[in-house]
Amino acid sequence: MRRGDCEKYLTACQASVWHTLSAYFIGPALNRSRPPTGPTDSLARVSDSARLTTDDVAKVARLARLILTEEELTQATSELTAMLDHFADIDALELDGVEPMNNPTGLVNVMRDDVVGDTLDRDEVLAAAPVAEDDRFRVPPIIGLDD
Repeated sequence: MRRGDCEKYLTACQASVWHTLSAYFIGPALNRSRPPTGPTDSLARVSDSARLTTDDVAKVARLARLILTEEELTQATSELTAMLDHFADIDALELDGVEPMNNPTGLVNVMRDDVVGDTLDRDEVLAAAPVAEDDRFRVPPIIGLDD
């Protein structure tokens, strides 16, 4: 593996770890030290006492088998806290009457019409196959091989 490939892989791994860490904290951090208030409960109502601590991040880092220095731990705590704060800001928005969307750009895929065209003859293709059985290609199994 080339150095550039390794760096891309490590960057992807770091992003995956941060995604996992943030997902771990979103639910538990919101429910800490406050009773559930029902389906209208909001991220914006999370008290400061329910925010992440360095101990929380250290625990998750240990579970993820990450070795973080004190500096990295402090940085991770502030980054994850900033993420939760941002989620709270989004949750506080008044969105009644806003139409949900599935594409922020409004672009549409351009697809060709599904038109029947000339195809290869089935018998001719199966005749060229190493092994054919019941009008299908016979391939070796890949799961449960004994040898």
